[in-house]
Amino acid sequence: MPNELQKRDRAVNWHPYTQMKTADDAIPIVKGKGVYLYDNEGKKYIDAVSSWWVTLHGHANEHIAERVYSQLNTLEQVIFAGFTHEPAIQLSENLLKLLPDNQEKIFYSDNGSTAVEVALKMSIQHAYNQGKSKTKILAFKDAYHGDTFGAMSVSGRSIWTQPFGEMLFEVIFIDTPNSENLEELKIRIEDFADDVACFIYEPLIQGAAGMLVHHAEDLSKLMKFCREKEIILVQDEVFTGFGRTGKLFAANHLSEQPDIMCFSKGLTGGTMPMGITTCSEVIFNAFLSDDKYKTLFHGHSFTANPLACAAALASMELLLQQDTQLAIERISQQHADFTKILQQHKKVENVRQMGTILAWELKTDQGTSYFNETGKKIYNEFLSRGIIMRPLGNVMYLVPPYCITSEELDFIYENIIDVLNLFLKMK
Repeated sequence: MPNELQKRDRAVNWHPYTQMKTADDAIPIVKGKGVYLYDNEGKKYIDAVSSWWVTLHGHANEHIAERVYSQLNTLEQVIFAGFTHEPAIQLSENLLKLLPDNQEKIFYSDNGSTAVEVALKMSIQHAYNQGKSKTKILAFKDAYHGDTFGAMSVSGRSIWTQPFGEMLFEVIFIDTPNSENLEELKIRIEDFADDVACFIYEPLIQGAAGMLVHHAEDLSKLMKFCREKEIILVQDEVFTGFGRTGKLFAANHLSEQPDIMCFSKGLTGGTMPMGITTCSEVIFNAFLSDDKYKTLFHGHSFTANPLACAAALASMELLLQQDTQLAIERISQQHADFTKILQQHKKVENVRQMGTILAWELKTDQGTSYFNETGKKIYNEFLSRGIIMRPLGNVMYLVPPYCITSEELDFIYENIIDVLNLFLKMK
């Protein structure tokens, strides 16, 4: 029976990616600390997915909380059109020092989808401001860049986007590159390169598509070819940024530099919403003009919110500490070691790992799909064991906070094997 909080929630709230008619009652969470979340009945759960991949340093992190509290008592909000403030300036300065050296300017927004929207508008208007018409976009098949209309347009067509199909703009979808198809991809891009405003891509790992991995060398070659064709490179690091791939950014694995980069999720350590779009001087200069109509007409009420900036600054300080970098290395190594065990299991296929991200597929008769019915059974089984995992259908994955201990990871690994064995018996 639902408890009082669940009844109240069901009466007023509409949850994301949830069929509200058939969904189980949402679990009321009343407290978080470190890697754990606590429900209203006192049960604790290990947050093995960093609460949708955002929580870098654990819940209720004191360092971030103190910085946000201090900022809250100083300046909580100011319009960013015509005004500025120290946290936004400092955050931009600090972040740009860590990014590829061609990144020169930062544009603030509210979340990952809007960071992508800004990037797309920058790319298209970059050409428009120079008297050119480039309206086609190049993207990967199975891409996911967000749920607003521009972000949906450059995401792979699926049941998610089907109701809006006729309203989405034209995108040329290509396979992720590998040693066998790279030349074929180049030939295809060559045919329409003059009309392409940008190539937007999730570098090295496509999260929502099922943690699909491609290789840095192949992506770098494709990026280089697109640059030669004067196609703007938009690198969506909303998921991969801030240490997830084992390095600070996926860009650190690549030999080519993007023109535009998008960030969110781990940006504030999971504390509050914020999006960032960075760009090169070349992109920025196309908007510098005495002609006011060449302005980038985009903004949000909470652009560069001082509280979010303070949270991001505090999170970045923690990220760069030696203890955190060592923790990322430790988690990556533990995942690599566990990968060898997973690969031997009869119920598992397609194990892949990059940094703190580990994913694999549970073999089922339904094949690999987000709508594979096994996902809910897996989810509920892990909840009963005090572990929050959110499978993408039959694709299981771990994206833990960096504060997780070796013992807590081992506890998760042991339960993964137990659950896999349970499903093996159910066959």
